[in-house]
Amino acid sequence: MVQTRKSKKVLVGIVVAALGALLALGLVGCGGSGASSSSAASSTATSASSGASSSASESKTITVAAVPTPHAEILNDVVAPILEKDGYKLVVKEFSDYVLPNTVTEEGEVDANYFQHGPYLKNFNEEQGTHLASVASVHYEPFGLYAGKDKSVTSLDQLADGAKVAVPNDATNEARALLLLQDAGLIKLKDGAGLTATKADIAENPRSLDIVELEAAQTALSLQDVDIAAINSNYALEAGLNVAKDAIVTESADSEAAKTYANLLVVKEGNEKEPGIQALAKALNSSEVRDYITKTYEGAVVAIF
Repeated sequence: MVQTRKSKKVLVGIVVAALGALLALGLVGCGGSGASSSSAASSTATSASSGASSSASESKTITVAAVPTPHAEILNDVVAPILEKDGYKLVVKEFSDYVLPNTVTEEGEVDANYFQHGPYLKNFNEEQGTHLASVASVHYEPFGLYAGKDKSVTSLDQLADGAKVAVPNDATNEARALLLLQDAGLIKLKDGAGLTATKADIAENPRSLDIVELEAAQTALSLQDVDIAAINSNYALEAGLNVAKDAIVTESADSEAAKTYANLLVVKEGNEKEPGIQALAKALNSSEVRDYITKTYEGAVVAIF
């Protein structure tokens, strides 16, 4: 019996010891896991802090879609240095048409665009289902009528009946061109056509002008094939033409067009208040940009801020 009791005591001791060891291991395991998590959290926090510091030390980049003249020139020559002082790097992506700059802005491939006026933006949103919004007005480009294949033409009175006239084919710029032709006494539009006028709205065409609708970028390139062309100022500048010096007729500074067709800084809706966009808008409306526009374009581009 004594031996049995001793055996039982020994057995109980072994069991207690084993349980104690297991409990100790459990506590060590939990403690180890906690310490490991704490260490990982500390490591992650340090890494995040390091990343934030690294990111903060790097230049913030703003990407803008623009047509070459004058928009990209203004951005590269004047706006980029201003933004650099504020810690931003400006990247300008140039396009030669009026569609892709809006498309890449809507899709988030660029932060903003700078090339269009309000009526075009409104029409584009309605037709394409995009969600683009204006942030700031920057400048106005007077529309002009330019002599085509016969460079000796300096007056619209010299145009022969049936003369071929190139106009942009997009809704807003075609209306603008037709209004200019009307103001010049060459055609008469239907009442109320206004800023939505198309070729179909020509009510009177006493000189039987042949109105040729072309993509806006092609109007300046078509000069050798037409008698006159209505050209956006930016495309005229690219073609070596200056609306103040070379156009036969231009929009007047106090015309409806001058008030309506201001060129805008545009972003996707919801991004208007982003710090980088606000910095960009401020730079575009700076005295440096106004002075640059006045000296560089000599009336072909007019600051309106």
